[in-house]
Amino acid sequence: MSLKSILLIFIGGGLGSIVRYYLSHLMNSYQLIKFNLGTFSVNVIGSFFIGLILGYVLKSQPENQNLISFAVIGFCGGFTTFSSFSYDNFLLLKQGDYLQFLMYAVGSLVVGLLAVAIGFLITKY
Repeated sequence: MSLKSILLIFIGGGLGSIVRYYLSHLMNSYQLIKFNLGTFSVNVIGSFFIGLILGYVLKSQPENQNLISFAVIGFCGGFTTFSSFSYDNFLLLKQGDYLQFLMYAVGSLVVGLLAVAIGFLITKY
């Protein structure tokens, strides 16, 4: 791995983390149910971006490792958050809220995978 790739990942990750922080707080301020809408939203949006970016790179610029390093590994890696997702699920289990836990965990996985697939498919057209 080159120094350039490391710097692209570092800058992208920092920017993604900042955007995640603000978007999560914004989404949580509109929360209507117990479920952590902020973490759910950034993970789904990040999954969609990963699908779009990877679809674009594979279609148009298959050798563009710089875009993958910056946008997918860096930005989307910093933007999405598995640790917050895990913590949210742990709290739901600890509180005995098994229905919310199942909806959040399964919903995040299913909707996240669909978001990647939709983003990827959009780049075909």
